[in-house]
Amino acid sequence: MEPRLLLRRDSNGYLAKPVRVFDDPSSIKSLFNPTSWKILALLSKKPMYPAEIARTLGLYQQSVYFCVRRLLKDGLIEIERSEVVKGAVARYYRPTSPAFGVELPSEEKNLPLPSQIDVGSKLERFFRGFIKDEIFDGVIVVGSPEPHGPFRATARDGHYAAQLAFLLGRLSRMPPDFFVRLDVDIRTEKKEGENLILIGGPGTNLVTESVNAFLPIRFTEDNYWRGLVKGDTVLQSSERDGIIAKIRNPFREGKTILVLAGNRHIGTKSCVIALTQFHTQVLEGYEDQEEWAVLVRGYDLDGDGKIDSAEVLH
Repeated sequence: MEPRLLLRRDSNGYLAKPVRVFDDPSSIKSLFNPTSWKILALLSKKPMYPAEIARTLGLYQQSVYFCVRRLLKDGLIEIERSEVVKGAVARYYRPTSPAFGVELPSEEKNLPLPSQIDVGSKLERFFRGFIKDEIFDGVIVVGSPEPHGPFRATARDGHYAAQLAFLLGRLSRMPPDFFVRLDVDIRTEKKEGENLILIGGPGTNLVTESVNAFLPIRFTEDNYWRGLVKGDTVLQSSERDGIIAKIRNPFREGKTILVLAGNRHIGTKSCVIALTQFHTQVLEGYEDQEEWAVLVRGYDLDGDGKIDSAEVLH
């Protein structure tokens, strides 16, 4: 038996405990005895002596002594201390490890370490609806690069999904199915009711257009490239501006839509950079709201003509 580490993820982060691994569990007979496992579970809470174990579990002392001897022989428990109890020496037992496991003789592989993003952080909570059993549960939707829609527009921001995918890879594992779709295929494939991440404004992404009216900060209906509106207020914005918005999916209850969209493709890039590289600032006001949005603006700080930074405006 060789000590290893058992890694488990919970709401507070990653927890680890030592685990003793058996190469040949058939030689450990007490592994298959239900009474022995009850005794092990009891001893994991605190060391106890056989008579005390029998009283606690409602078992015959003879049965407990038999199981204790087998557990001791198999190396699953050990003597923690001895004390005089009612004139006799009582041996207190404890498990030799807080966990036990079985390892098959397969080849070992180097795996990446768990994400350094804290479980329970705002970023993890922000994407929680898109992750099921630690696997990405959703569809990333990008605009078609071919002329399409009422404006016969061509999308130039589909490749921004790759930047977002790197972030999602830190939070979840890849699903078995291909999870990136063109906007023109969503209705045909009946994907409107899924968890959706929409890349691009309503002028170039037809799915963004279909949910624009539901967004807390939306694009002007008469001209999607003109600007942004919150309620009845027209917001001052430029081509470098865009919105990051999270809403309930209006097409299916229990599903979520995340929109990263700019007035122009450069504004969409500002949104992607803001969420992937400056998410602490972007999510500062996020408190698990079902409907939430921010207006962001991109900047070219190094003067090379490309957006490399972003900040929240509204």
